[in-house]
Amino acid sequence: MREEEVSDCASITLEEWNGSSSTKLFRTATITASTSLSIQRSSNRFNHVWRRVLQAFVPEGFPGSVTPDYVGFQLWDTLQGLSTYIKMMLSTQALLSAIGVGEKSATVIGATFQWFLRDFTGMLGGILFTFYQGSNLDSNAKMWRLVADLMNDIGMLMDLLSPLFPSAFIIVVCLGSLSRSFTGVASGATRAALTQHFALQENAADISAKEGSQETMATMMGMSLGMLLARFTSGNPLAIWFSFLSLTVFHMYANYKAVRCLVLTSLNFERSSILLTHFMQTGQVLSPEQVSSMEGVLPVWATSLRSTDSKILHKRVHLGVRVSSLPRLEMMQLLNGVGASSYKNAKYLLAHRKGNVSVILHKDSAAADVLKSYIHAMVLANLMGKSTSFYSEGEAWMDKHYGEFLHKLRSGGWKTERLLSPSITWRANWISHTSGAKID
Repeated sequence: MREEEVSDCASITLEEWNGSSSTKLFRTATITASTSLSIQRSSNRFNHVWRRVLQAFVPEGFPGSVTPDYVGFQLWDTLQGLSTYIKMMLSTQALLSAIGVGEKSATVIGATFQWFLRDFTGMLGGILFTFYQGSNLDSNAKMWRLVADLMNDIGMLMDLLSPLFPSAFIIVVCLGSLSRSFTGVASGATRAALTQHFALQENAADISAKEGSQETMATMMGMSLGMLLARFTSGNPLAIWFSFLSLTVFHMYANYKAVRCLVLTSLNFERSSILLTHFMQTGQVLSPEQVSSMEGVLPVWATSLRSTDSKILHKRVHLGVRVSSLPRLEMMQLLNGVGASSYKNAKYLLAHRKGNVSVILHKDSAAADVLKSYIHAMVLANLMGKSTSFYSEGEAWMDKHYGEFLHKLRSGGWKTERLLSPSITWRANWISHTSGAKID
């Protein structure tokens, strides 16, 4: 196009904008054409550069692409990671000293064998931990997140203790490696669950990548500070132990604050119990934020049992019970079709004994049946101490309120597609008989 043809066109002012989200765009330049081309850069260039740097550490579209609890959790998680890597320098220094680094009497083959045995124990421990607890990590992500970091602290403590017990060095370092192996499995699995929770725009991969950048930065800072601390405390056991214990206390505090920031919307045993108890009392459903402040995050063995109704309910229900493991009385209830076992041809059976409810799932039961069976069992457990006809009252409650309960859960932002629970390995199949014959 010739210049005279350009001059006959209507002039346009172009604005250049930058940003990863339509709601977070920033004008960087204004381009106009009069007698000559004019480009006016934005005066606030520093903010533009800062935003570009920030994009390496936060997901694209931040903060609209993640849940509101993302920032609080990541802040505390970064701080706990920083303290971990500082402590790691102290424990690694002690471990290398115990192996014999710097000692003329130490042999390469001896140090190599000790290191191999330490790593081998950790790998074996990770496999065993996955076998026994792998299916439970998703349903108790908050608790296992805390446990993972506690086990990591114990592992580093073992490394720090290793020089004090030269005769039992191998046992001490293997126990430390075993402890840290639990950390690797639990931390990785819970991180995957939390990443899915944070992702609002199916951007789990982006969130995971930016988490890696944040962790790398925390690692570099922690290692640098750790080397300085190790240098200043070298040869001073009192300073080393004081620094290590102080950092450990801060590390666990930061972890506790991090998991307390989480507002999970999935249903697990305890959250379902809290929601159902409140709904049966008031007819209303608590918000995820309210339930988050009420649910426990510490392991059961680290806290005293609380006597709240919500705590009792989910402890009194046993999901996916093996039929042959039931006491004779409960099996008689099931075989004779007593109580809720034949409720509307449901794909689950319920049996009670001493205030507890056992749930036997049909081999063809789906995720919706599992959730319904657990809610029904908790309703039964709640009614046991209040009425002698709790089976019929439980069925009446399910007929009248279950649909409403699910609807209010969905309206309140809860995910009702499935119940987060440990893997259910035992199921059953049954055939209903119309005759009135009873089995002795």
